[in-house]
Amino acid sequence: MLAGLGLLALGGAVAADPRSTPALMQANVYRPGVDLGAYWLSEKYDGVRGFWDGRRLLTRGGTEVQAPAWFTQGWPAEPMDGELWGGRGRFEEAVSTVRQETPDDEAWRRIRFMVFDLPAHPGVFSERILAYRSLVQGLGQPWVQAVPQERVSSHEALGHRLDQMVRSGGEGLMLHRGDSRYRAVRSDDLLKVKTHEDAEAQVLGSMPGQGKYAGVMGALLVQSPDGRRFRIGSGFSDALRKQPPQAGAWVTYRYRGLHDSGLPRFATFLRIRSDADLSSPIGAQPPALR
Repeated sequence: MLAGLGLLALGGAVAADPRSTPALMQANVYRPGVDLGAYWLSEKYDGVRGFWDGRRLLTRGGTEVQAPAWFTQGWPAEPMDGELWGGRGRFEEAVSTVRQETPDDEAWRRIRFMVFDLPAHPGVFSERILAYRSLVQGLGQPWVQAVPQERVSSHEALGHRLDQMVRSGGEGLMLHRGDSRYRAVRSDDLLKVKTHEDAEAQVLGSMPGQGKYAGVMGALLVQSPDGRRFRIGSGFSDALRKQPPQAGAWVTYRYRGLHDSGLPRFATFLRIRSDADLSSPIGAQPPALR
């Protein structure tokens, strides 16, 4: 798919618009006090956001995914929102597979397209669940799967479910408001539930290591979208310390609250953002996250 090709929501339908990226629903972070009875609960899949526009498979940044022809053969004209997922604990493998310009057929056979919504469907989410289940069942392709949805009634029950998910290797959970229509905005209609806080920052450069990290990268100097600059010095593999992300790339990091200065406490590198076109001018805004 061509970079920059996107979708624009118009009157409940989705039409191709080469000037924009896909118009996708985006999530806020869960906070206690939310009326959980209004929401459906599902796993938060740790993969690459995929959007089928009825003809092509796009990343959330609008880049065409070069999947093998068989992977999307027979897919409907109706747009599908989902996650290209390689299984729990296989994020890097999924990213590597999806980003290849020449598809690796064997690697793609380990990828699943986890469908969790139908952006052009006019109904509320509770109705869209039934619709995407029916659509996926009709396809009859084992690599296309409908994301299971369940109900949870209390914060305690949600915490228990989150603990179970993390212990089994999952990243977290998603909450989707049952009476919401598909809107390509960030709102409480969609909430992510995780055991830690995370955020995005842009790489400004790397700093040389000392001691056991002599000769390799010791820390990344990064900048948050609002201009705050800080260092990330932990969470890196040996390979990344030898070849750190370049200036302009966007990375995801974990942290434990904020200092009085507003800087993150205990910032730890998590991953390079999975989009194929991450490097951008310093000061640019990061691509939207689910």
